[in-house]
Amino acid sequence: MPMREECKHFQSRSYATGEVVRFCELDLAPEAPWRCPDDCASYERRLADVGWVHGSLVEPAIEDEPGPGGPDVVTLLEEAEDIVDAVVPETLADVQRDESKASRPGRRWPWRRR
Repeated sequence: MPMREECKHFQSRSYATGEVVRFCELDLAPEAPWRCPDDCASYERRLADVGWVHGSLVEPAIEDEPGPGGPDVVTLLEEAEDIVDAVVPETLADVQRDESKASRPGRRWPWRRR
């Protein structure tokens, strides 16, 4: 089943580069941005969209699926997610280290009087 854009849990982000990211905020669509599970138990229609008719300013349609789906696609997307998740702790530690260096006590700022 294609991504259900009318679902309460569907999210879309557009960036200045023109790239559009579509995903399930509950991470229940393993083949996002192309498909939702056929029998998703968490599907809920957005309350703001119920009974509305969308005009031409609605976000662009989801691009065509790049090929046959299935377990290979899910495995590939999970591996990519694992790679990104593996980098997060190291990056967070780097940011925290930089922040702690900048806020060390005893460091004198020219505009601060003691």
